[in-house]
Amino acid sequence: MQDSTMIKNECTNKVVEGSVSVMHENEAFTGIVGDSPKMQKIFRLVERIADSDSTILINGETGTGKGMIAHAIHKQSYRKEQPFISINCGAIPENLLESELFGHIKGAFTGATANKVGKFEAANGGTIFLDEIGDMSHDLQVKILKVLEERKFEPVGGCRTINVDVRIIAATHRDLEEEVQKGNFREDLFYRLYVIPIKLPALRERMSDIPHFVSHFISQLNREKKTEVTQITAQALDALMRHSWPGNVRELANLMERLVVIKGQGSLGIDDLPPKMRAQIPTNSFAAPEISGDGICLNTAVSEFEKRLIYQSLEKTQWVKNKAAKLLHVKRTTLVEKIKRYELQKCA
Repeated sequence: MQDSTMIKNECTNKVVEGSVSVMHENEAFTGIVGDSPKMQKIFRLVERIADSDSTILINGETGTGKGMIAHAIHKQSYRKEQPFISINCGAIPENLLESELFGHIKGAFTGATANKVGKFEAANGGTIFLDEIGDMSHDLQVKILKVLEERKFEPVGGCRTINVDVRIIAATHRDLEEEVQKGNFREDLFYRLYVIPIKLPALRERMSDIPHFVSHFISQLNREKKTEVTQITAQALDALMRHSWPGNVRELANLMERLVVIKGQGSLGIDDLPPKMRAQIPTNSFAAPEISGDGICLNTAVSEFEKRLIYQSLEKTQWVKNKAAKLLHVKRTTLVEKIKRYELQKCA
């Protein structure tokens, strides 16, 4: 790819036939970007389970969008007109979390100067999202188990039983099966939560979605920050595609906000990226990777090289497949199969 090739910020506004993107007609998925096979599978699963009222456990690394998927499930369910209440169980001190979840009565403890409605009662009729439930103490796990089984609880310091009708969606970045083996999480609660599991892929497992994320964030930030960034060069995008993204989508979103705000207008290029990302781009984009002491997977390296050549041929021919196939000296049907295999899409 030559440095002059640009990825326009309108690319994800074009609906790809048979896929869910930021412009999907289903409003429940608004703001969720994903045309990769793994995300398409999750979208279809969400559509199937939304109205089931079954308990759902979402697992995924920090920053993968667990809260957005939970909200999408709620917005697709028959409870969508009722409250969606979210609470991060790992961000609230243990001595306050019980009160946040179940409420308390006046005088229940020092500082309880008035009655307080808890999250479960506030979510009555709707959905409660228990984020990072794997960080919850054993004592609270017991009480959550009771709510799951009986759909009722007592506020802290109170004796009045409150009945609730809520759909519970839980999420964690931890491997709860492993936490059960370690004795950190109750086995009975795990199986109560593990009715419908959803595993969200890390961004490094869905790299084909990065161009769509970049386009989405540029468009969104231009509206919110009043900036006029129009495009990103292929070289800069290539650098983003090479990054491992340990912070997942949240890391990418934060980086894009920094780049767009600082740039203000025009095109984002390789020089706008952080030094550690610029360093990942070889001088020659098609140079063979260096073989380390641990060796290299030849099939992966060849596939990556082939993918880049195919993309370059498509860019040179304005995505006319017959012309691109001639450049590569292959049959058109062969080229089409490889385009599908590598999930290549026109974003210009």
